[in-house]
Amino acid sequence: MNVMSVPGDAEQSPVGAVGRVTVSIPADGPGEVLLPVRGGSEAFAAWADQPIARHTQVMVVERTSARSVIVVPFILS
Repeated sequence: MNVMSVPGDAEQSPVGAVGRVTVSIPADGPGEVLLPVRGGSEAFAAWADQPIARHTQVMVVERTSARSVIVVPFILS
């Protein structure tokens, strides 16, 4: 059986992804967000400049490590 991999798939950047907060993000520490990644959803530790409540839609603006991101509230205009 031949196993193929897509170049860059393991390092797919979540920057720009829209997800939702699953554990509220406090002003002084991480919360958790669920983001669409590789055809599924994965949890990431998340930081923000302001507290963000659970269930809020957010957008990733920066990836700080493989499993950590910085997010902002995502508001449709």
